[in-house]
Amino acid sequence: MVPVACLAVWFAVWALCAISPQNRSDWLLENLLSFATVGTLVATFRRFRFSDRSYLQITFFMLLHAIGGHYTYARVPLGDWLEDAFGLARNHFDRLVHFSFGLLWVRPLRELGFRNSRMGPIAQLYFSVAGIGLFSMGYEILEWLVAAIVDPSAGTAYLGTQGDEWDAQKDMGAALVGALAASLFQFGRDGRATTK
Repeated sequence: MVPVACLAVWFAVWALCAISPQNRSDWLLENLLSFATVGTLVATFRRFRFSDRSYLQITFFMLLHAIGGHYTYARVPLGDWLEDAFGLARNHFDRLVHFSFGLLWVRPLRELGFRNSRMGPIAQLYFSVAGIGLFSMGYEILEWLVAAIVDPSAGTAYLGTQGDEWDAQKDMGAALVGALAASLFQFGRDGRATTK
């Protein structure tokens, strides 16, 4: 069963990432939403089941998030490699994860909001992309509030701005670009499915 395998893989990687993270306070802050997301998916599994493809996409995103939490997003080795390889000014692993959020969560969001809807595919994709934008904005606000209230000393690592005053806006933009890419792909698939 795909959902069970996804949960097992996520838990194994999460457990490895829980061992000696770079910053334990940041790791805990990063994982609060992971606990809430996985807990909600497990608790609602019998009442609402996503497609296997959605579970795979959610799992891939959650794995990226677990890795980011382990190293702190500004210190993930893959981001350091990209920074060196392409001469970037900073570690862009966080942008990769925000892009992946948009790319990988459009389908689950569409399934959640429009499973029994008569709304056409263009409208479904439009509102799914809008939902990604809303969740991304909400996450940036929540991230700021948590950093300011819960643990101000871990705030810099948690926010991962790396000195970029436009970090939150760029992160939201990356999520929207990912969501648009996923929507164009899905629109193409929907069109091919109706012409067969």
